[in-house]
Parts: sequence; C-alpha cells; structure tokens
Amino acid sequence: MAVCEISGKRWMNGKKISHSNIKSPKRFDANIQSKRIFDVETGRWVRVKLSMRALKSLNKMTLREALQKHG
Repeated sequence: MAVCEISGKRWMNGKKISHSNIKSPKRFDANIQSKRIFDVETGRWVRVKLSMRALKSLNKMTLREALQKHG
C-alpha cells in the first residue's frame, strides 16, 4: 500500500459512475512517487515515498521542518 511518508496521504474510496448511471466501488490512489531528497542538516541524500503535494511543500521548507509539521 502506497502511503506518503511525510503527510500520510493514502488512497480514498469512491464510486465509479457509468454512462447508464450504475455506481460501482472505485479506489482513488494518491500520486505517490519515490524521490531522493538532500537533507541539509545531515548532509546526506534520503530516499522517501511522498505525494506530489508534499513535494511541492518541501520546495518551501526543509525536510526536518516538513517532518515536524506533519508529525
């Protein structure tokens, strides 16, 4: 199961609605990617699975600040 390691974002449940209005269960996956991020405090590269929303927020803050913000 793909879960963002920073924000905790995961898949959601919903309904797929056909042209004839038949509702079937559907699973909406989050956009989870594996990325290498440079940690400035330790001076090392860290490989994390994160959502693209979390990656956009990492452009504004450091890795440590993002982990403290999201727990």
